[in-house]
Amino acid sequence: MRIILIGAPNSGKGTQATFISEKYKIPKISIGDLLRKIINKKNNTKYKKIQKKINKGELINDKIIIKLLNKRLMQKDCMKGYILDGYPRTLNQAKIIQKNNFKINLVLELLVSEKNILKRALGRKIHEPSGRVYHDVYNPPLHKNKDDITGDLLITRKDDTKKIIQKRLNEFNLFQKKISQYYEKQKKYKKIKYIKINGDKNKISIQNTIKKIFNKLFFKKCALQDSNL
Repeated sequence: MRIILIGAPNSGKGTQATFISEKYKIPKISIGDLLRKIINKKNNTKYKKIQKKINKGELINDKIIIKLLNKRLMQKDCMKGYILDGYPRTLNQAKIIQKNNFKINLVLELLVSEKNILKRALGRKIHEPSGRVYHDVYNPPLHKNKDDITGDLLITRKDDTKKIIQKRLNEFNLFQKKISQYYEKQKKYKKIKYIKINGDKNKISIQNTIKKIFNKLFFKKCALQDSNL
């Protein structure tokens, strides 16, 4: 199960990627999380520049990203699969994934209206160590501003402002059409499965759609084998 989950900023990728990761026992890999980890560990000028770019909603150099990604995918927990949360963000990154032979099985794209994206962005809360995502309205924690599992305080990311979200959204729209065309072509030649999901629906409805897709693509053979026993 090697999966890519793409969509606009604040389309619900983090929430659905966490759901997939926990239900199907594969690691969720977020480029943002990988970057934040190295920034916190390495206090030098190079990584401070990366932090400034993230805070402004700017894209990071592809060479840095692919180096981090290659290193992460070499780890043992990725042997049975993984889900890439929000990567690729550009056509060049999509081509880099193919060039590096990551052998992706499925690309899921969450389609969400701009109105809902802005609504979701301005109430989002993050548990930074795990990447768990909450929202004041749509996915509130059990206890206000605290992670459901650890009880740690949740944070609001510095790039979750209306100005930065709009900038990231404009940037996404600039590249999205080319990425969509690229994966449609890959789908046509049966190199991957590419499925678009209505992300304007509520969280549970989206998760039920994902479960149906996974049951059909990944578990159909197992179900047939079990029925023949």
